[in-house]
Amino acid sequence: MLTRRHTLTLAAAGLAASLATPAFAQDWKAKYPEIVYATVPAENASGVTERFAPFIAYLSRELGVKVTLRVANDYAAVIEGQRAGNIHIGDYGPSSYIRAHTVSNGGVEAFATMRADDGSTGYYSVAYAKSSAPGSKLEDFKGKNLCLVDPNSTSGNNVPLFSMNKMKIEPATYFANVVNAGSHENAVMGVQQGTCDIGFNWWNSDKDSNLSRMDAKKMVKKDDFKIIFKSDKIPGSPYAVLTSLPTDLKAAIAKAFFEAPTKDKAVFDKLSDGKSPGFAAVKHTDYQVTIELQNFIDALRKKKSS
Repeated sequence: MLTRRHTLTLAAAGLAASLATPAFAQDWKAKYPEIVYATVPAENASGVTERFAPFIAYLSRELGVKVTLRVANDYAAVIEGQRAGNIHIGDYGPSSYIRAHTVSNGGVEAFATMRADDGSTGYYSVAYAKSSAPGSKLEDFKGKNLCLVDPNSTSGNNVPLFSMNKMKIEPATYFANVVNAGSHENAVMGVQQGTCDIGFNWWNSDKDSNLSRMDAKKMVKKDDFKIIFKSDKIPGSPYAVLTSLPTDLKAAIAKAFFEAPTKDKAVFDKLSDGKSPGFAAVKHTDYQVTIELQNFIDALRKKKSS
């Protein structure tokens, strides 16, 4: 039976807890009055800003502090920014995430990935060619020009090189030219304009890919391209926070991400093109399979520099 004394004690404890939580939260807000979110330009810079600006405003409201979007030139800039502690939330591909985790000695940790349109996680690397081009598979394009993407891109560079190695294809000798297109959009445009005969890119499904996104923006016509290579499934691209952030701040960031589809569906649909039902929780161990890929890329770079 609860006595009046017990009731008063419990009430006091509850009041103390309710007062302690905001004070604790305020501690991190004083230390982190601004949170920096960095992404890479998979599309042109204005397109990135248009897609992300509403989500950044949403994060600012949910966290109660200013959140600033930084559109980095490439993955290396995001990696270095998180290693230096200047970027609090980074948006990666699996390979670049493993690179960031390695060079920062575990200083970044994955917490979320965006689900595909069917609710699954993970995506693919594909190679596009013009629909009118002769040939139906990668091997048919020997002696042609190849477009890769950012050297730290999983779907646009690392998985293609890893996959071609398994196919006994040495790009430097197999193709006439190997071009670093920079962004995923540039690789598609390279194929469209004839700079390259084939170009690698990310692909979730027929309705959700960089190509379908570009088609929706009327930059290219989807039907002008065909897929001549599709990789095994790749773990979903992770969002990562600094490991050193206060636990309650990391929890608040994750909560804001996971609640976005229900708290502000219009904002989330803008971010995802309306093609995703939401985020899925991930952890670092989910990306162990990517370490083999990264070891291959590291050995390849070492070989080229020696």
